[in-house]
Amino acid sequence: MEKRYQVFVSSTYIDLQTERQQVIQALMEMDCIPAGMELFPAADVEQWEFIKRIIDDCDYYLLIIGGRYGSISPEGISYTEMEYDYAVEKGLKVIALLHDEPGALPAKNVELEKEAQERLSSFREKVGNARLVKCWSRSDQLAGLVALSLSKTIKMYPAVGWVRADQGSSTELLLRINDLRDRNEALSIKNKALKEASVVEEDSDYSSGEETFQIGGRYQVEYNGGKRVWTSEATWNQILSLLGPHLFQYLNEKFANTQLAKSLLKAQGKSADDYYSKKIDDEVFQTIKIQLLALGYIDIKSLQQKSSNMAMFWIITEKGKRAVISLRTVKKSNA
Repeated sequence: MEKRYQVFVSSTYIDLQTERQQVIQALMEMDCIPAGMELFPAADVEQWEFIKRIIDDCDYYLLIIGGRYGSISPEGISYTEMEYDYAVEKGLKVIALLHDEPGALPAKNVELEKEAQERLSSFREKVGNARLVKCWSRSDQLAGLVALSLSKTIKMYPAVGWVRADQGSSTELLLRINDLRDRNEALSIKNKALKEASVVEEDSDYSSGEETFQIGGRYQVEYNGGKRVWTSEATWNQILSLLGPHLFQYLNEKFANTQLAKSLLKAQGKSADDYYSKKIDDEVFQTIKIQLLALGYIDIKSLQQKSSNMAMFWIITEKGKRAVISLRTVKKSNA
């Protein structure tokens, strides 16, 4: 049975026309069906409803982010971000291609206003925090990235897809496929339970709970300014409470660092959104990682992020979830 997948291609348009052509060409060579708004932006309610119907019909969502945030909708965010949010809401698997040095792009292809730069930075951070992303610097890299990323995504998360009417599968075959999926899910749950049961339990050798740990890092006040040093003392419970909720889905280790730094700065009463390049010093952060692993609160998986690089992704364990729920839930006043 020959199945074809429909992929929605989302990006700003004027600055990424060449890149969109590269991506669409790659999708067509993979026998996929590219979809997207190629001729005009979504500028009114009627067109936005039409775009949502197109996304509803798609199997996967492919996002390209360059150096521009895009035109702003009446809701106060760009139409590209609206498309992304809607695709996530619908449960589509997202493939994100982020330019690794947007500041190096020509001036006509980048945001010059500080507010737009901050919106773009926030959007990039939201996308990067939620999923595996691929970075690109030249348009001729995109075809290979799309082929690699989409092939892996289809293999890991097969979608419904489209088939010719004369190639439709039989009811018997569909029942067998569903049975195999159910068995696979049951084995995955069992494997996860066994893995959680084998986690090293806390003992007196490990600092934990309300014991404190000294944390240090750096940030920039200006977009291109020099780095400043900051320090913070936090308990292990505070560290888990601040970072844990962001780990209920896989989070890139780089963004885990940024998120914890941002939360610690905010806990000090500083407006972390006013700072750039917020980061915990690497040696300190590696100690936090090993400690949370030893305490059984997180698990780490290595995934390929670029053709030559492997990235580390964090996920909270069942034990970690129980601890975060205990720390972050609102208790009754008489409890």
